[in-house]
Order: sequence, then structure tokens, then C-alpha cells
Amino acid sequence: MGEPQARDKGIILIAAGTACAVMLPLVWAVFAKSEGDLLLRLQGRDPHALAELYDLYGKLVYGLVLRVVRDAAIAEDLVQETFLRAWNRVAGFDCERGAVGPWLLAIARNRAIDHLRCHGRRERSTVEFEETEHPSAFADLENDIVRSDIVERVKKALKLLEANQRSAIELAYFEGLSQTEIAERMGQPLGTVKTWVRRALEHLRGELRGGRSA
Repeated sequence: MGEPQARDKGIILIAAGTACAVMLPLVWAVFAKSEGDLLLRLQGRDPHALAELYDLYGKLVYGLVLRVVRDAAIAEDLVQETFLRAWNRVAGFDCERGAVGPWLLAIARNRAIDHLRCHGRRERSTVEFEETEHPSAFADLENDIVRSDIVERVKKALKLLEANQRSAIELAYFEGLSQTEIAERMGQPLGTVKTWVRRALEHLRGELRGGRSA
């Protein structure tokens, strides 16, 4: 009974689009898994990798910047600046400190804040943070991610997983259980659970890549 109940809970939470924290850990896990090769190619100065990075995060970056500057033309310019800055600084990015996505979003938000400051329009409520910080710690960034099509794509891909894989993912990322706890909850060997989680993340990554190329 424990497994279906956990799966139902996860589906309900996703469908309702409730707390940002529900989806964010899984979103970042999926993209972190898919960014390893992309990061190496970016650091190797592969222009095609930059185009892929834009395809992956362009809409999200634009939405974030637009919310800050409230001007579409300016937002488009700042998006270009964001990716150029990332391109110029990627050689020093350490993947051990986190995923590329949060780093890129931090750059975008800081570019937008710099623009407001330079034009005397900085809002008192605007929060600036270091580009090494994880932006999902800020509610407005969480909301941008949840409202983007990235979350919708993850939701759809999640539904395509095998039942055991989906249950393991939901217990890990929606209920915060460790893999040892998941094994106990599901009555399965730890090695089996680790395999389910690994294959599930690989499947989610593959589905997202397929969606981008379509």
C-alpha cells in the first residue's frame, strides 16, 4: 500500500502545481545530470554548446530578466549579455559547486539589477546575490522556474517512467527520503533502488533532450 500511496501523493502535488520546492529539487537533478557533457564542451569553447545552453535556458532567463526590468526590448538585450558573460566565465565554473542553471540565472538577475541601478530604477525590494549562490533559495526565482515550460516538460516525462522508477523518484525528491529509506519503504534492496533512481534520471534527461530537438 505504501508504494501506490506515495506515487499518488507525488502526482497530486505535481498536478496542483503547489509549493515550488516540490518540483525544484527534481528539476535541478535532471538538468545537473544533463549538463556534464555540455559544460565540458562550453569550457572547450564549442559554439554549438552555447546554442544548446540557450535552447535549454533562454526562455527561463528571459522571463526572469523581464520581471525585473519590465521592458521586453531591454530584457532581450540583457539575455544576450547574460549568455555572453556565461560564455566568457565558464572556464572558471566548478561543476562540483552546483549546476550550470542556477549559476546562469544568478548572472541574469544580477545583469538586470545592474541595469536598474545604472538607470536609477532599482527597486528597494530587489535582492541581489552572488553568482556562486543557488538562486532557488529565492522565492521569485522559484516562481519563474515553476511558471516556465521546463517544469511542464519534467512533469510529462515523469509520467512516462516505469511505476517503480517513478515511485522512487517521488519518494526521493518530493518526500525527501534517502535512498536507504526508500529501500525500506518499498521493501527493495538498496542497490535496486539506486538503479531505479539512476535510470529514471537518465530517462528524464533523454525525454527532455528529445523535446528540445523536436
